[in-house]
Amino acid sequence: MTTRRVVAFGGGHGLSASLRALRHCAPELDLDITAVVTVGDDGGSSGRLRAERGGLPPGDLRQALVALAGDHPATRRSAGLFQHRFAAAQAVRVLPDGGTAAAPAVAGAPGADADALARNPTDAGPRAGDAARADGLAGHAVGNLVLSGLMELLGDPVAALEHAGAMLGAVGRVLPMSRQPVDIEARVRGVHPDAPDEVRTVRGQHQVAVTTGRVESLRLTPAAPAACAEALATIGAADWLIFGPGSWYTSVLPHLLVPQLADAIVSSSARRLVTLNLAAEKETLGLSVADHLAALRWYLPELKVDLVLADAKAVGDPEPVERAAESLGARLVLAPVAVTDGTPRHDPAALGAALVPVLGADR
Repeated sequence: MTTRRVVAFGGGHGLSASLRALRHCAPELDLDITAVVTVGDDGGSSGRLRAERGGLPPGDLRQALVALAGDHPATRRSAGLFQHRFAAAQAVRVLPDGGTAAAPAVAGAPGADADALARNPTDAGPRAGDAARADGLAGHAVGNLVLSGLMELLGDPVAALEHAGAMLGAVGRVLPMSRQPVDIEARVRGVHPDAPDEVRTVRGQHQVAVTTGRVESLRLTPAAPAACAEALATIGAADWLIFGPGSWYTSVLPHLLVPQLADAIVSSSARRLVTLNLAAEKETLGLSVADHLAALRWYLPELKVDLVLADAKAVGDPEPVERAAESLGARLVLAPVAVTDGTPRHDPAALGAALVPVLGADR
């Protein structure tokens, strides 16, 4: 069986879904999988570690590693540990006899939502905020701490990711798009409802991801970060490059804004596949399915795509999407790739089944 070298670009839950789908192709295709991950996250646990310790934000890298973790029970437990997020420590009071007991639960006190505390220690009220500041672990994912520790210990994020991948028995490789973190900025129209036509600059991946305005342009700071050399080499040797699904402006398009990465993508002899999202997110409200493809062309005019994979129900009228795909040189492939409960999430098994005939086809 011929090995097919696949490179998947993205970050967060979208890239994780793509990697899990590629794992489902394993029984029928011999895939050599590499994930190239964005490094602009500045929210939650990753944002805190980035601000306090420096280095790359680990959250998206962690999710990619977990998606590729091996199936042995020990590695599955390790993957679960990487995903474990610390809740705020429960307050303890000292009893008259010298013993201890849990303090009575108080609304907004320790034990409040860990994700809220990760985003902002003051989100869950003043007493919870005090607890989060006192308990530095609250809201952190264990895998984020492990990756940060490995990056400090080894002095190189790629070496750290290789070591973490070995710990998880990963069946693929995870690489950052750059060894240096980036900041994402967007020019957004209608950030505030009382000024719907005003265009303002929104800074930071998290703020761009949750903006309710319409993103009109995107940029990175620094504008030309050095691409990860290992990622460039992998792209040059790839048989397939896969973009999406995922947050379009904060997970997919940033790869096209790294000049060296964009050049490698354009010059690669690999075939290119775009997997479309199932629904618009906050950052892409007002953007049609066809507009998502137009955005790829806008930020990298030289980009040529071979296939666009989408869910028929999410696409609706396929004609405008077909035209947008054709403008990239691609053919539209429709397949049922969503979970069956009606939520806009890709089913890894269904997406994997749809990818088998696509990735397995000869040129």
